[in-house]
Amino acid sequence: MLKTFSITDIGKKRKLNQDFVYTSEQPVGSLPNLFIVADGMGGHNAGDYASKVTVETIVEKITVSTETERTHILEEAIVAANTLIRTKARESADLEGMGTTVVVATCEGNRLCVANVGDSRLYVANRKAIRQITKDHSWVAEMVRRGGLGKEEARNHPDRNIITRAIGADDTVKVDFFTVQLKEGDLILMCTDGLTNMLEDEEIRMILDGARDMVEKAEELVAAANERGGRDNISVILIDPLA
Repeated sequence: MLKTFSITDIGKKRKLNQDFVYTSEQPVGSLPNLFIVADGMGGHNAGDYASKVTVETIVEKITVSTETERTHILEEAIVAANTLIRTKARESADLEGMGTTVVVATCEGNRLCVANVGDSRLYVANRKAIRQITKDHSWVAEMVRRGGLGKEEARNHPDRNIITRAIGADDTVKVDFFTVQLKEGDLILMCTDGLTNMLEDEEIRMILDGARDMVEKAEELVAAANERGGRDNISVILIDPLA
């Protein structure tokens, strides 16, 4: 039986929390469980509207999906959310240009299925290592992959918030999928960049390893990001899949 805990925090600098998290340890449609993190963008209330509507649409579409393959279920739902966000943005000047990242995960036993658009992340961590499963769809991440920027430069680059893929950015959306075989002792971390822009991966791993339980782990991650300046909203989902 898996154990989970989620938390979202406005941070120290923002007036609105545009992140949205969803967790269900129970089946959703034909999926055994469902976890989603979204980080909205856009002026006024557009960012929090985009993240909330995207997550709600994904959950709704998964609930009624007749697909059987998990990647197909997730893709169908994410594409539907993208179409809706594009439509809503065209209908209202206040919502024009809105978008959101999204990371979606479901796991059964030791098999984890992940879908990703944007620069929110999913990691698998244990006592020895932390591994980023998703690939950031951002300008600086593309530069790092091409060898044009070092990882440390990328962390502090003024353009680090420019993302190259998002829900609502275009009429079509390309979704990345990952399948992970989990081992005993692995912990899944899903989070927005309000955490990862403030803390190094190894710092995250040490906090996860040092805290006593799921609640303390999540709360200490948020506290550490805020201590570093809390420049953005911070959202965390922790999943212990083999608890």
